[in-house]
Amino acid sequence: MTDFLLDTHVWLWLQTEPERVDPRTLRLLSDQRHGLWLSAASAWEIAIKFGLGKLHLPAAPSAYVPDRLRSSDTRSLGVEVAHALHVATLPDLHRDPFDRLIVAQAQLLDLTIVTADDQLVEYPVSTIRTGD
Repeated sequence: MTDFLLDTHVWLWLQTEPERVDPRTLRLLSDQRHGLWLSAASAWEIAIKFGLGKLHLPAAPSAYVPDRLRSSDTRSLGVEVAHALHVATLPDLHRDPFDRLIVAQAQLLDLTIVTADDQLVEYPVSTIRTGD
């Protein structure tokens, strides 16, 4: 079965606003035969945005993210040196370093990215476009 790498905003929507994810994608993600992954890059992005006051969470990211990973049966994906270096091979379609790292991880690990970001679906990587 397919493993899915959840873009940061999709993972956050699944925690608090699942109605923002289209029903077909929700059914797919709830199928236990598929693995769900959240990149450490997304955790870093969440921590930064929370610290800047751009993201409101019911608890600090250090408690919220691990708790929600457990409750949503989502595995964490660490960032390896090879992932970071692979970013240099990507076409210059997106300026967001977190998203570029997620694309690199998906390419190297043969994961499908679930995203609402139109720029991410332009990369040569398997994606599912959902949400807003």
